[in-house]
Amino acid sequence: MIDSIIFDLDGTLWNSTSEVAVAFNMVLKDRHPEIKDEVTAEKLQGLFGLPLDVIAINLFKSVSKEHAISVMNECCEYECEYLGQHGASLYEGLEETLKKLSKQYKLLIVSNCQEGYIQCFFRANPNLEKYFIDYEYPGRSGKLKADNIRLVIGRNNLSNPIYVGDTQGDADAAKEAQIPFVFARYGFGDVKEYHDVIDSLQELKNKLIS
Repeated sequence: MIDSIIFDLDGTLWNSTSEVAVAFNMVLKDRHPEIKDEVTAEKLQGLFGLPLDVIAINLFKSVSKEHAISVMNECCEYECEYLGQHGASLYEGLEETLKKLSKQYKLLIVSNCQEGYIQCFFRANPNLEKYFIDYEYPGRSGKLKADNIRLVIGRNNLSNPIYVGDTQGDADAAKEAQIPFVFARYGFGDVKEYHDVIDSLQELKNKLIS
């Protein structure tokens, strides 16, 4: 019997790629004209969910890996400020789904993000934070997704959690953490193996609410 649901964030709860692209390009224009790579929502959709250093190296190919990672840190710092003020696109039915699921399940977030990113999601959407009992991310723990899944399972005494995400990295992390993976097919990725699949948040609610 499922007792808890651990969510990915990007491509699962919201789509921030357009807003992140705006924030990143503002940083590049104002501070780093040496970088010739344009950041677009489409590029970000193919990279979100990967570790930040990997995203940096793939996004800023016109400079060295070390410089790309350094610039990424600046971009991410401004990204949190920008998203906290402007928000991003929530997937349809998010609050209704969370409200109903939270009455029957413990809800948590584990995302491969930097310090402040999950917090800016809540700052932009303060009505949503009350539905989650915990969250974790590498910017705080220093660990990647599978280990962060294990962390929240342990400290919240979860017995039978599932992980809901949208990329192969999410599926791999859930498998490594030995919990079932539900593929959010409406998100950014393409996953071949999963325990279940949903095409909307409402579908998740309908499947899990008895």
